[in-house]
Amino acid sequence: MRLKTKYFGEIDCPEEDRLHFPNGLFGFEEEKEFFLLPFEGGDGSLLCFQSAATPGLAFVAMNPFSLKPDYAPVLTPAELKAMEVERSEDLCFYVLCVVRHPVGDSTVNLRCPVAVNDQTRQAVQVILEDGGYHMRHLLSELERTEEGAPC
Repeated sequence: MRLKTKYFGEIDCPEEDRLHFPNGLFGFEEEKEFFLLPFEGGDGSLLCFQSAATPGLAFVAMNPFSLKPDYAPVLTPAELKAMEVERSEDLCFYVLCVVRHPVGDSTVNLRCPVAVNDQTRQAVQVILEDGGYHMRHLLSELERTEEGAPC
């Protein structure tokens, strides 16, 4: 499918790469379809959730495990059932980033990650109740590694 994007211009995206968010993202509940696109030079850790319907709507996302290797999001039993998995470890996780200048002042939301079932292409943004995660972690305070959970 041909897709107009905020950061990449007009590109071709395979239809099977489309992610379905039954509830949308927080504050954008009407947006149900996104593509997860990597930024060039981001080593797979810097990505973008691009709306399939709205070209100007895109969210910068990061692999949280490359920022915080001990990140351990745990979904509720109801969330796991809705995502059709038995364990949180069976999902891919991404955190949304608010980009600022300088980049070290940018923040990531570790408390409200996006969970993706890579098999079904279903995705959901959740609020983690446990783990001591916050909505605004400064990038400059997080440990950046090249490794992360595969997805």
